[in-house]
Amino acid sequence: MLMTMATYHCPRDGTRSATSALTWRCPVCRGPWDLDFAPAPGLTPNALAGRTDSLWRYEEILPLDAPSVSLGEGRTPLVPLTDTVAAKLDYLMPTLSFKDRGAVMLAELARRLGPDRVVADSSGNAGTSVAAYCARAALPCTVYVPEGTSPKKTEQIRAHGARLVTVPGGREATARAARAAADEPGTFYASHVFNPYFLHGTKTYAYELWEDLGGRLPDALVVPVGNGTLLLGAALATAELHALGLITARPRLIAVQAEAVSPLAAAFHAGADDLLPAGPGDAAATLAEGIAVPRPPRARQILAAVRESGGTFLTVGEEQIRDAQKDLAARGFYVETTGVACWAAVRDRALRPGSVVVPLCGAGAKTGMAG
Repeated sequence: MLMTMATYHCPRDGTRSATSALTWRCPVCRGPWDLDFAPAPGLTPNALAGRTDSLWRYEEILPLDAPSVSLGEGRTPLVPLTDTVAAKLDYLMPTLSFKDRGAVMLAELARRLGPDRVVADSSGNAGTSVAAYCARAALPCTVYVPEGTSPKKTEQIRAHGARLVTVPGGREATARAARAAADEPGTFYASHVFNPYFLHGTKTYAYELWEDLGGRLPDALVVPVGNGTLLLGAALATAELHALGLITARPRLIAVQAEAVSPLAAAFHAGADDLLPAGPGDAAATLAEGIAVPRPPRARQILAAVRESGGTFLTVGEEQIRDAQKDLAARGFYVETTGVACWAAVRDRALRPGSVVVPLCGAGAKTGMAG
């Protein structure tokens, strides 16, 4: 059953809703929900011995328990790239991307609510994750993707039995189509953007780092940002770990965007609290398709999280992405073009001294090598 302490709330106007409802966004401002949830005490490195070897080992800090739809997600390796930069291999997840961390939470929530159908929208990886976990939960699923989505990703979505809807236009047009479908009665919108359960799944990325590093976090977490789900999950985790007394200082959050689609970086460096009226690259193409999001709904939260951490935004060009993918492949890591963005951002930059972790978010088998 759902943990009764968890309720949705709107961070803008305070509107609340039961998590048992299928209302996927605030009915007043139409923005994303946050979740009223406080971790239970008791999580320590010593308490983890003997627990399940998946993200569900962190039971005290998750808003759902006793999952039925797990595919063994989480606990991905942390390996060094240089003396100061390590990579977390989240492309070794069951569906080959970090999105499994959040998708399992959405599918488990949907299974407990018993909707008539599940709807998701994605540039590929979130859709494949939701499709897989809905298959595991025996839930009917429809995934909306933009035209031009990698055929390897759409093949994976279909393989899991989901209905695939290809939408003319880009990521924003796809989101609009899915949201229209989400308003139909009996529909659970498995949105990795609007539903905060997804963020409570992605926060396990940072909890795993904390465990693997012996009860501490690196000085900086470098994270690719489109809709910001991994960054916001990391911010959530570091706040929780600090509040629980399990870390003494929070790491800097360094957000990475493609130069071609970098609305958040533009707003950050302009000192704005929200997206600028017209950011650069609103409709541009980029090899980093997974973060090509011109108007992320959680923009204010993303900008605030980076600033509060003492972090910054970096951008990478298309040649940097190509070179970083080739460089990682030469080191033994075959990663998709979006997933190499963070390595592209830091490998030739002189960052402040200290340890840095980058995520390798999606497998190269999903897109192939950049031309």
